[in-house]
Amino acid sequence: MDEITFAVLGTGGIGRRALEVSQHKDALTPVAACDRHGVAVDFDGLDVDELLAATEGNIDSEPRSGSDKSSGDEPRDNEVATDGGAAAEGGVKQHGEAKGVVASSQARRSEDPIQEIIDHGDRIDAVLLALPNYEHDFIPRTADRFAEGDYSGVMIDVLKRSRVIDMLDDRSESFEDAGITFICGAGATPGLLTGAAALAAQSFVEVTDVDIWWGVGLKSGYEDNRGTVREDIAHLPEYDIETARDLSEAEIEAIIDEHDGAIEFEDMEHADDVLLERAGVCDAEDVEVGGILDVRNDEKPTTTTVRVTGRTFDGETATNTFRLGDETSMEANVNGPALGYLKAGVRRNRAGEYGVFGPADLMPGF
Repeated sequence: MDEITFAVLGTGGIGRRALEVSQHKDALTPVAACDRHGVAVDFDGLDVDELLAATEGNIDSEPRSGSDKSSGDEPRDNEVATDGGAAAEGGVKQHGEAKGVVASSQARRSEDPIQEIIDHGDRIDAVLLALPNYEHDFIPRTADRFAEGDYSGVMIDVLKRSRVIDMLDDRSESFEDAGITFICGAGATPGLLTGAAALAAQSFVEVTDVDIWWGVGLKSGYEDNRGTVREDIAHLPEYDIETARDLSEAEIEAIIDEHDGAIEFEDMEHADDVLLERAGVCDAEDVEVGGILDVRNDEKPTTTTVRVTGRTFDGETATNTFRLGDETSMEANVNGPALGYLKAGVRRNRAGEYGVFGPADLMPGF
């Protein structure tokens, strides 16, 4: 495969790790990165080590400055958070007068960093959207901007919410017209584990249920994953994405204390269900996702496991099981697959396949 240039929207935990992991993937060159403060562009390839050092701790986490919890204020289209999603002044590590990506010598301030990426789109093969914890329609609206800006390439996200998939599917025709190949839910779960379930399902003529149970220990530390923690808290029964977004840092800490650092989730609204359904593997209602997030320990609190149960062509009932090694970190399991799906998307895009794809769509057909 020829060299692939890509951009990262968001320089928090997911975005930074994607840049780091890309150095270990063949034929990938990061050429642009942005957050809500500015943008770095270098078509000879970004100096990843310098950018990572400059943006260390660069995670928005507090509620947006000036937002009104009761008003349901939404971010402007050109407002890009880092990895925490809530665009607050206090959540970004500050280096002198520079904030966010602008702390890097490669970056400059921008009033509309997303538009600058779009304006350079003819030289960018793929765009990774590392922007969790926004309103449900934020990523679809961002994709609209790329389509309307005549971008023709690949877009990858690591979103978790089932309801966003329908919003993206509604845009499939406009993506096809623009020449965009959009791969949604391409992280760990959904993503890696969705693909594993689709592959495990090949043994069966009928899949009766899929059980995904994950364990995450924050090996890189809570400070570098505050946005991810906030995103997961939104899956607790008493919260949703809007209420979790408005939690203060102190409130997040209180929730963590209440669970002694290890938060357990059941029946999560993860997009694995609709992604497996749209690939014809099983009904969405037959998929269950849960797990444990240990905010205070590096080791995983439980082994991440996918169990696919079904009936074979000769009438037998069985369960195929896939387990992730406990030594693999969340960052490895999110960013490695995301970049792998990115490369698969570029192959499809160059072959003229446009529209919306899920990770299970890239596995053997059921």
